[in-house]
Amino acid sequence: MAKRDYYEILELSRSASQDEIKKAYRKAAMKWHPDRNPGNKEAEEKFKESAEAYEVLSDDTKRRRYDQFGHEGMRAGSDFHTYTNFNDVFQHFSDIFGGGIGGSIFEDVFTGGRSSSRGRTQVGTPGSDLKIRLKLSLEEIASGVEKKLKVKRWKGCDICNGSGAKLGSSKINCPVCNGNGEVRQVSRSVFGQFISVTTCTNCGGEGRIIKERCTGCHGEGRLQGETTIKVNVPAGVSEGNYIPLQGQGNAGQRGGEPGDLIVVIEEDSHPIFTRNGDDILLDLLVSYPQAVMGVDIEIPIISGKAKLKIEPGTQSGKILRLRGKGIPNLRGDYRGDQLVRVNVYVPTHLSKEDKELIKQLSKSENVQPHEGDKSAHSDKTFFEKMKDILS
Repeated sequence: MAKRDYYEILELSRSASQDEIKKAYRKAAMKWHPDRNPGNKEAEEKFKESAEAYEVLSDDTKRRRYDQFGHEGMRAGSDFHTYTNFNDVFQHFSDIFGGGIGGSIFEDVFTGGRSSSRGRTQVGTPGSDLKIRLKLSLEEIASGVEKKLKVKRWKGCDICNGSGAKLGSSKINCPVCNGNGEVRQVSRSVFGQFISVTTCTNCGGEGRIIKERCTGCHGEGRLQGETTIKVNVPAGVSEGNYIPLQGQGNAGQRGGEPGDLIVVIEEDSHPIFTRNGDDILLDLLVSYPQAVMGVDIEIPIISGKAKLKIEPGTQSGKILRLRGKGIPNLRGDYRGDQLVRVNVYVPTHLSKEDKELIKQLSKSENVQPHEGDKSAHSDKTFFEKMKDILS
């Protein structure tokens, strides 16, 4: 069953602000929560569906990818969560409902104030994302291609398996936060007791510290290196499109989650074709006799060669269309066309005999332009002409 549009799920316009997205999700979550709809499987599915829509639209990077590629872009990245139950939803988004430590107001409303099972500690420091530019030829864009990329990045240390600890050693609880990863400070005033919670600076929020550092990475849990990564580029991509590769960025410190690798597409110029969306243009030179008498001619197309019929009397500037010979649409539902602009070649070097023949030909009224004949040239650009043809 095809997934519904995320904007439709939350009843939003595509230009909705982040504040509007958050409000729409709160409304949908309250409406479809299983505790308000006991035994209603449809409500539970809508509750999870709303959470998935919010995860994508509330993240600027994922939202741009979704706007550009739709649900296919989400599958390509594999970096958004699949919600199996509503407790899973709480774990990701309870913070937007205004709850305090140990749970949210939203949880209290439906569950009698159950506490959060998430720990406060984290494993290591997450790695950063990397961006790499990939230049593709028009032929590669038209067919899709697998590329191997050499990427310089931080890699997990093989000696300590990324932990940062010396072989045979282990981590111990941080003595400052007692393994909680947080430090709580209590202060009192005439207004009552206040509790502030801050990340432990001694362990960086991990809750554990290294007793003896690895000799290979000196406690970092990672080393600089170079890796070869394969990326599958689908047919139909354009300049500026990007492919996110989850977990292929810099390794985190001491076992932290790796970042992502963002592959940004660049389109190389082509010697004979010009791209316009999913269509491509070929400028074709024909001789004056060929334009007058007509000819069957073999021309290049993006996938090889094809036969094209030039009708007798074809004017310079006329645009012919080869349907389905262009670039596949990125969504895969159709393929663009190849447009062929016919240009009549005017020779610049003629022999004496050639000039004499042309003089004889010029005496014929049939080769002279007449009043009312349409000019092959106009003030419109090619793509403006093409728009007129398509409308």
